[in-house]
Amino acid sequence: MKVALVTGASGGIGSATAEKLVKDGFFVFAHFNTNKAGVDKLLERLGELSQNVCLVQADLSQDKDVQEMMDLILKSFKHIDVVINNAGIGLYKLITETTSEEWDKVFNVNVKSAFSVTNRALSGMIEKKQGKIVNVSSMWGTVGASMEVAYSASKSALIGYTKALAKEVAPSGITVNCVCPGVIDTPINARFSSEDMLELANQTPLGRIGTAEEVAELISFLCSDRANFITGQIISCDGGFSL
Repeated sequence: MKVALVTGASGGIGSATAEKLVKDGFFVFAHFNTNKAGVDKLLERLGELSQNVCLVQADLSQDKDVQEMMDLILKSFKHIDVVINNAGIGLYKLITETTSEEWDKVFNVNVKSAFSVTNRALSGMIEKKQGKIVNVSSMWGTVGASMEVAYSASKSALIGYTKALAKEVAPSGITVNCVCPGVIDTPINARFSSEDMLELANQTPLGRIGTAEEVAELISFLCSDRANFITGQIISCDGGFSL
C-alpha cells in the first residue's frame, strides 16, 4: 500500500483530498494543527476505510513540530510515496498594516513547511527512484490579490519552489506539480458574505464557485500513474477566474 501525507487535512481541500486518496487505495497521514474536529469529520465520512488513516498533529510553523511529525511517519512506514503540501493560512489586511511577525508566520506555514516536510520525504523517494509531490498554491499566487499581499507572495513563492524542485528531482523519477485553486466553497472563505460570494461567482467565467472535491480530483490525478510524465506544472482549478 502506498503512503501519502496530506498537510492541512482538517480544512476543506485537505480533507477532501485525504478522503479521495484513501478511496484511491493510499494509507494517508492526515495532518492537522488546531482543528481536530475537521479531521474527526473526515474519519466519520470514511467509515470502515478510516482504518487507512492516521491523524498527525503539528504546528508547521515550528521546526520542532515538523521534525517530530516526520519522525513519526518515517518510523511507521520508512517511506512516503506522496506528499501533498496543502497546509496554509491567510492574512487579509493592508500591507502597510502587516507586521513582520505576521509576514513571517504566513511564509513559515505556506512556504517553509513545504520545504521542511518535503526535504524529509525526499531521501526515501530518491532511494526508490519514484515519488510524487503536489503543492497547493492559489490563483492569487499567479495574479495577486489586493489586501492579501503576504498571502499572494507566499503562494507565488510556492509556485517558484515547485518549478525549481521539479527540475532538481526529475532525474530521480520524482514529479513535482502545483495546483492553484480559485474561489472554492470551503471554510476559509466563510469571512465573505453571501453577496460577496455571489459576486465572485459572477466574476468566474463558469459562473459558479468551485468545490473542494473538484480540487481533490485534480490532486488525485497528479498522484496517479496517469500523471507519470507530468512535472513542473502549475495547474489552475479556478473556473477560468484568472484568465
